[in-house]
Amino acid sequence: MHIHNERGIALVTVLLVTLVVLTLMSTAAVLGGNTALVTRYRQRETLLTSVADAGIEEARSAVNGTRTLMPDTGYKAFETRAVVYDALGNPIPNVTRTTYIGPTGITSGQYGVFASVVTVAKDIFGNTVVRRGEIDQESFAKYAYFTNTEGLIYFANNDQIYGPVHSNDVINIVASGATFFGPVSTAKTISGRQYGTYKQGFEENGANIPFPTTADLNKLRTQATTGNMLITSTSTGVLGQATMRIEFVALDLNGDGNATDDNEGFIRVYQSDSAGWVVADAPGNYGQFGLRNSQNCGDFHLGVFKSAQSHYDGTSGTADTWSGALNNVTKRCYLGGSDSLWGSFKATDAHGQWLKWPGPVSPLVAFRPDGQYLWPISRALNPNFKGVIFVNGDVAMSGKLRGRVTVAATGNVVIADNLTYVTDPSLGSCADILGLFVGNDVVMANNTLNAPQQPLGPAGGGGGGNNYNTYKATKDEFVHAVVLALNQFTVENYNAGPTNAEGCQTQKDGRGCLYVTGGIIQQSRGPTGLSDGHGYIKRYAYDVCGQNNPPPYFPTTGHYTRGHYFEVDPTNFDVAAYFKLLTPP
Repeated sequence: MHIHNERGIALVTVLLVTLVVLTLMSTAAVLGGNTALVTRYRQRETLLTSVADAGIEEARSAVNGTRTLMPDTGYKAFETRAVVYDALGNPIPNVTRTTYIGPTGITSGQYGVFASVVTVAKDIFGNTVVRRGEIDQESFAKYAYFTNTEGLIYFANNDQIYGPVHSNDVINIVASGATFFGPVSTAKTISGRQYGTYKQGFEENGANIPFPTTADLNKLRTQATTGNMLITSTSTGVLGQATMRIEFVALDLNGDGNATDDNEGFIRVYQSDSAGWVVADAPGNYGQFGLRNSQNCGDFHLGVFKSAQSHYDGTSGTADTWSGALNNVTKRCYLGGSDSLWGSFKATDAHGQWLKWPGPVSPLVAFRPDGQYLWPISRALNPNFKGVIFVNGDVAMSGKLRGRVTVAATGNVVIADNLTYVTDPSLGSCADILGLFVGNDVVMANNTLNAPQQPLGPAGGGGGGNNYNTYKATKDEFVHAVVLALNQFTVENYNAGPTNAEGCQTQKDGRGCLYVTGGIIQQSRGPTGLSDGHGYIKRYAYDVCGQNNPPPYFPTTGHYTRGHYFEVDPTNFDVAAYFKLLTPP
């Protein structure tokens, strides 16, 4: 048998192995080079992204410092192919940045004021990163408590305040203390700082936040006019009275057992020449004869309301049944025009009338006795409704709100009875919210519903005096709203009346608890009671919806906060087309 030369086979094998090794080495070199390229690209991309994001923050800071930088419409360049500097102030080589700013989203302000900052970062190697930052203008509704001036009113008696607090003035705290559960800031200092407990810290000598003006208030007139919600009242000149009142009404239109659907919110508007009748004020001779002449107060006979005045025969000292009417278990007082006074809706009475809705009446309510007098506060039944009701003059308010509304009034807003939401604000759904933007005061009325009364008059006043009675279903007052008063949020005659007639929880006071859920923003801090028991004891809660979903067209602070960041495809990027895309027609 012939055997081939094995040395030749070994040579071929070595050559093949060498070729494989060389191929692997070449591939590794290529892969290593690619990895280096990818790494360098990633480094450049990271650098450009950081440069772009820094530009967003720089533009936001500049806009907050100079309000006129932000255009009213469209967009403008904040910087063009600008040199970019690192944290040490050194220019970053081969990199430039162009930044644009402009209002975006629904620019009317109905849902807040929003803007965008768009940055384009480039290097000389052709790499480009485009980033957009949303910036949102803070609403005053974010504050649980805000004052422009504090005066000589103090936080005391272990006041508990939830939500953000700010004052442009000195915040005063006395030794009995206060607890702040949200952040506290002041443009000046905190006097008695050691007496406060600050769960989220405090800031002194911070920024002064410009307070809204009458001009800001009047801007809402146009929005109200569009939705047939411009209402003319009068100014009485008397704190706690009004010749017009707005009653919020919620109706179960679809019969599902609740009034929480989007189209189930309305208002009714009542007008009278008698301001005392509208707000159920105590009669003019209250000091002598108590409520015996009242047409707002009385009792029920077989389900029919009969006023105290209709009981009284005018004979002094008689034991007529007006006394029983004001003391028995069915005793009640009602605001002027209330259905309960007549047993059903009455469009016109001896003192005033309900105003017809000036728009088309929906078939859903046309069959009701008050169908023509129901003003819809939803887009479903009032397509042009912008969420704003504007009142020229003073207006009293009460009722149950279903919807998202801002009431703007040039005079005073009088809280004549409970003013609450259909949806419990503690649930955080933000389905209902009310903003009160008021040219003068928001005042809790000292009327026969909010304050206890001596039905026979004070001792020695002709009626002989007797204990105080409460003339509505609850002794306490409930207000769901974000209040912004260009003067004060206060209580009518806070220093008068009883000091222990109703009490608040375990504490003695004259008018019970004042439960406010929302926020109180005011030019100067108004009094609501005294430490001796006059007036109310405050029980305030914060509604976070004021910050996240503020009332329509509610005033803003002008300060832009950081929102979401977005990466934008740089391929064929056109800034004009992009801003047009961001802003609905």
